[in-house]
Amino acid sequence: MTNRPLQLIVSHQDPLILAPGRSVQQACQHMWDRRVGAVLVVEDERLVGIFTGRDAVRALAEGRAPRDTPLADAMTRDPDSIAPDATAIDALRRMSDGGYRHLPIVADGRVVGIVSRGDFQGLELDKLESETGLWERIA
Repeated sequence: MTNRPLQLIVSHQDPLILAPGRSVQQACQHMWDRRVGAVLVVEDERLVGIFTGRDAVRALAEGRAPRDTPLADAMTRDPDSIAPDATAIDALRRMSDGGYRHLPIVADGRVVGIVSRGDFQGLELDKLESETGLWERIA
């Protein structure tokens, strides 16, 4: 199926969620232990940021000490998100347009999951590439 609702993709998910005061080192350790590429940063049940491997590399390149740097200082603030009733293609379009690989799923202001490009099947990716190619030919 090329137009799966996101709630089917995340129905059994337990996303990695940490508070903004946790350290970059703690976040990286949790990411490694859970084999995930992103941490959703939540404060008072509200998504305030996302921390990915790219953010970790940036923090190191800036000379920040992972043990002493809180996620609040290294995360991407106020990330784009999508509703769980959106489709897989909607999520792929949003990630492609924004140039990122992880997209939080938020319902009624609360985090319910996260998707990454790797969560999608070949047909969904093929459809996005086909659409992108069509728009490039038109433009």
